[in-house]
Amino acid sequence: MLNLLQLDLASLRLLVLAANSQNLTKAADGAHMTVSAASKRLAELERVTDCTLFIRLPRGLQLTPAGRGLAEHARLILEGVERMAHDANDFSHGIRGHVRLFANTSAVIQFLPKDLNTFLAANPHVRIGMEEALSDSTIQAVEDGRADIGIFADNVLAPNLEVRPYRADQLVLLVPNDHPLAEFSQVSFADTLDYDYVALNQGSSLLRRINDAAHEARKLLKVRIQVASFDGICRMIEAGLGIGILPLEAVRHGLLETTLKAVPLVDAWASRTLFAGVAVNTRLSPEAANLFNFLTSLEKIELQQVADAHELTAIGQKRPLPPAI
Repeated sequence: MLNLLQLDLASLRLLVLAANSQNLTKAADGAHMTVSAASKRLAELERVTDCTLFIRLPRGLQLTPAGRGLAEHARLILEGVERMAHDANDFSHGIRGHVRLFANTSAVIQFLPKDLNTFLAANPHVRIGMEEALSDSTIQAVEDGRADIGIFADNVLAPNLEVRPYRADQLVLLVPNDHPLAEFSQVSFADTLDYDYVALNQGSSLLRRINDAAHEARKLLKVRIQVASFDGICRMIEAGLGIGILPLEAVRHGLLETTLKAVPLVDAWASRTLFAGVAVNTRLSPEAANLFNFLTSLEKIELQQVADAHELTAIGQKRPLPPAI
């Protein structure tokens, strides 16, 4: 059985550097060691673990299966130590809680910058670590305990999470200004399927939604190009390489004023809900619970503000005119 006390962080860091570069000289430089000292440390690590980690070649190092496996463990250990150091620094400067948040691109682009700024202004003692991920990966991160809160699309199942609505958004068809569909004030998705599409990469909830809708319409979605971001979709459409569907608020307003047009979709599925979820039967920290409650109250507040505005407008319209003097 390996005695963990025989491992040290400097040796683990050297192992990762050697695994990444597969070159002893480069690994030694990265670790600020001489080549002989680095070679001795790696040999000692092999002795302690009782594993051959590298095959020494005339022009470098070749990882063994054991070397690949232990290097991955070393990366995770070093990442954990780095997080601990960051946390210690934050606590020493008055930060009292950390919240780990995973969110899909739609939430990151449209809503979270403003929402998190509002929350942090009222809770300056909280640190939020946010990672952008696909909806499926976001749900998995919450289930695995790598995230306290996840934000994801409504067409992705999350049976192991407590789920609440976070925000609503509207999908639109984005086309160049000179495209035939740009003449319409609104359009049915089925009527767009004769044209080439620019879409997000496989695995995105948005592509899944569009593919499902195409299947329902008994037509084929003709994806010409796939990209990794909303901005990439906009650029490809701007270049005339196809049309696309994305949230209205994800389109830079400058584009809508110049080269592109957003055409509303009449399909019911174009109105989406983004959900926030936490693991069932998991006790959140006070900071994470406060953030979860804050995020899931925003849509209700916004709807109430809209209703209040409509009510005030109606009252103003019913108010009698003052008598003429």
